[in-house]
Amino acid sequence: MDKKLLVELTAEIVSAHASVNEMGSEELLGEMQSVYQKLVALAGTEGEEVEGVAQEVKPAIPVNKAFGADKVYCLVCGKAFTTLKKHIAVSHQMSPKDYRKAFGIPSKTPLVARKYSEAKKKIAQEKGLAKKLAEGRRKRAAAKE
Repeated sequence: MDKKLLVELTAEIVSAHASVNEMGSEELLGEMQSVYQKLVALAGTEGEEVEGVAQEVKPAIPVNKAFGADKVYCLVCGKAFTTLKKHIAVSHQMSPKDYRKAFGIPSKTPLVARKYSEAKKKIAQEKGLAKKLAEGRRKRAAAKE
């Protein structure tokens, strides 16, 4: 695919995204690079263009400091969040599996802040969601028999 066409498509996609979401200049540039790389990969372009674009992803902050009690930091852009799943999907077009693979994060490591996870667990326990789930499963199993 023609490099000029890829650049034009990238500009259109990023401008549409920027018209809906407030973005700084660094975010805008990062988004443009990310979209361009994805388009190159989707187009299956080979040769010099891919070599110039394909880069090894280096963490914005050290991996061991990314997972805190209050915040989880994105290793791509360095921003802090309580959960990463939506951010990495929307901003970086990565699945949690791809994200973990890119930075060598074990699959058992949650992509949410510890305090957030504990708060959600406490709410679920207070509402008795585990008991309700087990009860519903028993009813469905009995209905199948």
